[in-house]
Amino acid sequence: MKKFLLATIGSAALLGMAAPALAADMAVKAPPPPVVAPIYSWAGFYIGGNGGWGTSHKCWDVTNFLFPRVNIREGCHDADGGTVGGQIGYRWQTSNWVFGLEAQGNWADFSGSNVSLFISNWTNNSKIEAFGLFTGQVGYAWNNVLWYVKGGAAVTDDKYRGTVTTTIPGAVFDSANETRWGGVVGTGIEFGFAPNWSVAVEYDHLFMGNRDISLISRGVLAPQIPVGGVFRTNSISQDVDIVTARVNYRFGGPVVPRY
Repeated sequence: MKKFLLATIGSAALLGMAAPALAADMAVKAPPPPVVAPIYSWAGFYIGGNGGWGTSHKCWDVTNFLFPRVNIREGCHDADGGTVGGQIGYRWQTSNWVFGLEAQGNWADFSGSNVSLFISNWTNNSKIEAFGLFTGQVGYAWNNVLWYVKGGAAVTDDKYRGTVTTTIPGAVFDSANETRWGGVVGTGIEFGFAPNWSVAVEYDHLFMGNRDISLISRGVLAPQIPVGGVFRTNSISQDVDIVTARVNYRFGGPVVPRY
């Protein structure tokens, strides 16, 4: 009996001594991988569409009508309406800063008129039928939210008409077309809702300055002025404000992982 007890105690002691060694030889479970925080990338080419509303403030001053170098106020009006178009661009991203170049082209229907303060039976009409923007961008990104400012060149396709309010109502007595260049500044906020898709709201102000516009006679009011001759010259000022909603698709990589 004593021998059996001694053998049992000895075996237990040997097992106790071997346990740490066996535990040391067991495989250690690897720690879980670190959590990956996705970063939205704004870099790459993109293309998209936009639509919205705009208004153009125009003031007309007669500078040549029968007597040269006159300066008679004809009044101002707002020409407003809808617009739709598209944009294409490229962006670079450095940390949270985003830089880009963009070209935008839009059809427009910004129309308006006012009765002339110079001759009360004249109505001055104007319309912007299209515009283009060529801009650089600087923005700051909070992951998939981007705020940016932009600036550059702007061009508008303008049409002007003088119509009669009495005698022959609505008859066009002079008209002119113009492609006008100016500058633009704007800002927008863009939200990436998928790896390559984003939506934005943007505001732009176009500084189009003053231009002397020669309106060509249509022979309605002054038969002595041949059709195709200059009926009057106006100094016309123009500023444009535009608000658009935009959708872009970016031809870049997916979100970038950050550990």
